This record gives sequence, structure tokens and C-alpha cells, in this order.
Amino acid sequence: MHQDPKSSDRERGTIGTGRRRLMATIASVAIAGAVGLGIVTSGTAPVLAEAVRMDQPVQAPSFADIVEKVSPAVVSVRVKADVETASDNSGGSMFDMPGFQDLPDGHPLKRFFREFRGDQGPRSDRRAQPRHRVRPVSQGSGFFISNDGYLVTNNHVVQGGSEYTVVMDDGTEYDAKLIGTDPRTDLAVLKVDEKRDFTYVAFADDAKVRVGDWVVAVGNPFGLGGTVTAGIVSARGRDIGAGPYDDFIQIDAAVNRGNSGGPAFNLTGEVVGINTAIFSPSGGNVGIAFAIPASTAKQVVNELIQSGSVQRGWLGVQIQPVSKDIAESVGLDEEKGALVADAQDGQPAAKAGIKSGDIIVAVEGQTVASPRDLARTVAGFAPGNEVAVTVWRDGKTQDIKVKLSEMPAADKMASADNSGPNASPTDAQFGLTVTPSEDGRGLVVTDVEPGSAAEDRGIRAGDIILTVNSREVKSGKDIEEAVDAATKAGRKAVLVQIEREDASRFVALPTNEG
Repeated sequence: MHQDPKSSDRERGTIGTGRRRLMATIASVAIAGAVGLGIVTSGTAPVLAEAVRMDQPVQAPSFADIVEKVSPAVVSVRVKADVETASDNSGGSMFDMPGFQDLPDGHPLKRFFREFRGDQGPRSDRRAQPRHRVRPVSQGSGFFISNDGYLVTNNHVVQGGSEYTVVMDDGTEYDAKLIGTDPRTDLAVLKVDEKRDFTYVAFADDAKVRVGDWVVAVGNPFGLGGTVTAGIVSARGRDIGAGPYDDFIQIDAAVNRGNSGGPAFNLTGEVVGINTAIFSPSGGNVGIAFAIPASTAKQVVNELIQSGSVQRGWLGVQIQPVSKDIAESVGLDEEKGALVADAQDGQPAAKAGIKSGDIIVAVEGQTVASPRDLARTVAGFAPGNEVAVTVWRDGKTQDIKVKLSEMPAADKMASADNSGPNASPTDAQFGLTVTPSEDGRGLVVTDVEPGSAAEDRGIRAGDIILTVNSREVKSGKDIEEAVDAATKAGRKAVLVQIEREDASRFVALPTNEG
């Protein structure tokens, strides 16, 4: 049978179109199945959404403008010291070898060693003389705070130095003289006397600094010269055990040896802190650095420029934190204040009537949150000022007027005679065995029961119990009476004053174990 070619073409076209539609349908079903749909879509191929794309690249923050402005104010500080060394003529083992002096004067070996040592005559006719040499001892960073050449750095950078050199960011070197230091805050001021105006920077109001703010550190790490690193403020109010005025700003900008004394800037080019210390098990940067707040530095630096030293008010007390147990034992609602472990004889606090066991809760109406807070508050008053100190005593507050003295160069500690006991030990409360002290001051602990409340709180044999809830104790019975009184008053703990190695402290012991 004859078939029309055109008809065959139309049939093939129809079959081809049907096949394509069938395949598209199958593909649609497959796609729907892949996404968990059980419906059959049309034969139209799926249209994919456009990929996310920025019209312009995101701009990361740049500190170049800030660095360009502040870098001329930041310097490297090189410190040299006058070191006494023994004279080379003191000799060495090679010159004192047996038979050396017996060589003829014209012997080449003898002549060589004499020239090597710089000898001018027989050794026996000369005495070794010490010599003074100026040698590099440290290097750090600093920054100008005035156009006439005052600059700030760390005390530990200049400590022990006799000559100081500052190196500008353009490599120019100037001699500097030491104006004053304050070891307690680790600050120092140098002065460059040159007839020129120096680029300088200002201190920021660090009270406005927030955790998460950007900071830029500029300094002299490892003696490399002007180096810039950036990071954020990681924390405020850090106490790292460097001193009684610890209030560091923690930053994560890379800070290394040599950055000490250098500034940490905010984004307006003001100094928010002075880089002072790092936490580093390895000695290198691990992203934890500490800076002295600008407010502290500004006050100290101004005093150093004016008088060369810093004068601080002084109470003359040993203090410790108020724990939850201690607050409970004395009836305080909050764990705030500074507990007076000892009011030193002859010092302002003792003269005014403050005594061991008092808790200082305010000074001149300003709340005291902690011992560190008390130290900073009192230090803010000039010696000779009379201040109102609010103490918690016997379950209530009272104000005591104290005339502050000047803080001594070294902390004074109260002395005590820790002679051995002269009576038989007796069992007391809290798993303790005690005996009267030889001088009549308190009870000597002779034994501490393992696992007892006393052991848990660090009391050990040899400690002296002076008071319990501010009551002097001279026998085990005195301790029992103090515990009974506290229990009747509804207290869950008693405050026990312990003396160890001439230092006094308080611990709270639960009354249910007394």
C-alpha cells in the first residue's frame, strides 16, 4: 500500500511532539517527587530563582584614617640603665693557668694575652676596678599628651632606667627625662625638651566605652616600631591581681611585648586605655590584653606632671570581700561592702573607732561594692581630708568621721605574737580543737576535723581564732555562747576572725555545725 510521504512526515512530527510532551511530564513528576509533592505539574520546565548578588562589594571597616592621624603621636620608648660590671682585668681562667706567669716577658704567648686583655703591666701590680656601662634594659611604647613634649608610658617600661630615648614614627630620636612614676597604677610620664610642637592625642571618656566597641592599638611590639592592630572591647572592670586599683579594660586586639605603654584608640582617635598587660601562657598574643582606663590614667598623669608623684588617702585597714555566708552571719541583705579584717594600730581608721568585724558599706555617701571599690574611693581623696565612713556593726549602720593620712610606701601589717600554747587543747565548735594562746589573745587551733565546715573554709592548725561575731574568745565556752546567741537571733552563720602569719581574715561558719 502506498503511503503519502507528507502524511508520514506529519505523523512523525506528531509522534515526536507527543514524545517530547511525555518526557516533560515525566520530568515534572520526578521533580515534584524529589521535593515531596504528589501532584503532576504542567509540562513547562521549572524556573530557578536568581542567586543573591550584591550590586557593590561590602566595605569592611578601615582604620587607615584614624591611624594616619594618631601615628605621629605614638612613639617607641628605649630605656638604658647604668650597670656596674667587673673590669676585664679581673682575669679569667685562661690567664691564670699554671705556669703562665713563669713565661719570659718576651714570650709571644704572654705578649698576645697581655695585648688581648689590654694589660699595661704585670698582673700583680694592678687591681681589678669595677666599670660602669650604660646598657639597654627595656623597650616599650608611649604617646604624647601635649604639644610641648609630655608623654605617657608604663612604669614597668622605665623602671630601673637612667637614660630614656623616644623614637618617632618617622625615625627621629629624642632624649627624654623622667618626670614621675606611679607603680600602683603602672604609669609613668616622660618629657622631651625640644623646640617644636609635637602631635598629641587626648584621653577619651571611658565611661562611654561599651563591650563590643572597636579599638585600635598602636605600639612597638618586639621593637618593630609603629605597628597597628585592631579588635573590640571584650570586658570592663577586670581585676587581674596587679594591685588594689585594678579596673582594666580587656581588649582582643593583638598586644605583645613592647606594646606596653602604648595607646588603645576609639574610632574618633581618642585614647580609651593604655596597654599594660596580656594573659598569655606562651608569652605571645592570645587575644586577651588589658588596658588602664583613660579616666584613671588622666588623673594620675596630671598629678605626676604637677608634683612628680601621686598622693592618695589612706585608711589603714586590712579588708576582704563580703561573701554570701558572711552577709548572712551579720544580717546584711546584700553581698556588698568591704569587711575590715584588721584596723591597724595608730592608723586613721583605728583612731576614729573602726574595728575588726565592721563592714564598710559607704564613703561620703558613695556605696562601696567591694574591697577594690573601697580602695579606689579612698585613694581619690587627698590626705588630710575628713570623710564620713559608713559601717555595718551590730546589725545596723553608723557613720564614723575619719581623717585620712597619706598612703605609706609599703603596706603596714599589724603584728601579733604567735607563740605556742601553754594550756591543754579542748574541743570547740565546728570540728575544731583549740587552746588558749600564750599571750592571751584568742584561741590557737591545734586540730581540724577532716570534712568539717572549718576545714572546708580553710581553717588549719596553727591559726588563731580572735573573735566570733565580734566577741573576743578565750575559751571553747566563749565560742559556744557566741554560736548560741547567733542561733537565737535567727542567724544561719557566725563570723569567725582568724589570724595567720600576722594577717587577719574572716570566715563564716554555719551555726548548725556549732
